[in-house]
Amino acid sequence: MAVIEWKKDEGVAIVTMNNGENRHNPVFVDTFLNTFDEIEKDKTITSVVITSSDKKCWSLGIDLGWMMEAIGKEDFDALKGFMYGLNKVFSRVLSFPMPVIAAINGHVFGDGSILACACDYRFMKADKGFFCFPEVDIDIPFLPGMLEIVKKAFPYYKAEELIFSGKKTGAKELEEHHVVVKACADQEELMKDAIAFARTYTKKRPIFQEHKKRLHKGIFEAIEKEDPVYIDALKLGV
Repeated sequence: MAVIEWKKDEGVAIVTMNNGENRHNPVFVDTFLNTFDEIEKDKTITSVVITSSDKKCWSLGIDLGWMMEAIGKEDFDALKGFMYGLNKVFSRVLSFPMPVIAAINGHVFGDGSILACACDYRFMKADKGFFCFPEVDIDIPFLPGMLEIVKKAFPYYKAEELIFSGKKTGAKELEEHHVVVKACADQEELMKDAIAFARTYTKKRPIFQEHKKRLHKGIFEAIEKEDPVYIDALKLGV
């Protein structure tokens, strides 16, 4: 089974992450970017839904096993390339010429949470799974671009609370603060509602993409101008 697969459901591309905890490493980055390239080539697709085949996890962030191995080998070029690759993933989602909707069907932590925030909309299963920024507890600071992505998806007061506390938050609480569109009762309702919502979008790609680029201008500037200072110094965020 591929790390990431996708299928077409009428005008909706359903992207499924298949690697268990769906941790981010160079293979994930390359597969994700290739998947979105394939989707964009199909001119009949008008929206994207991202979910996971794992019953417990949507994505738990960076593959720390891969990262520690690279550090042990002092393969700093690989580490830098990976971090820049992650930013390409975020930027791809942030500028994709159609809505990208996260159907969060399990735990989403760390860099996985950043990916969910980069999506235009979020639906989350209420019966199982937490949303968490654990960076404060593992002594790894966010990159500037990551913080800007979080502030896109969260009201500032709630972003501040979760970033400073590292607390695990459920779907109902996130729905109350408009981080997710809906806290869905179970897996079936999650996919039904996320796909139905995706089908409401049939906008023209150029105008949709241009609006996203202009709305997210500050995020792109942080990624392009501020993040390299930390990445090139290997002051890495997860």
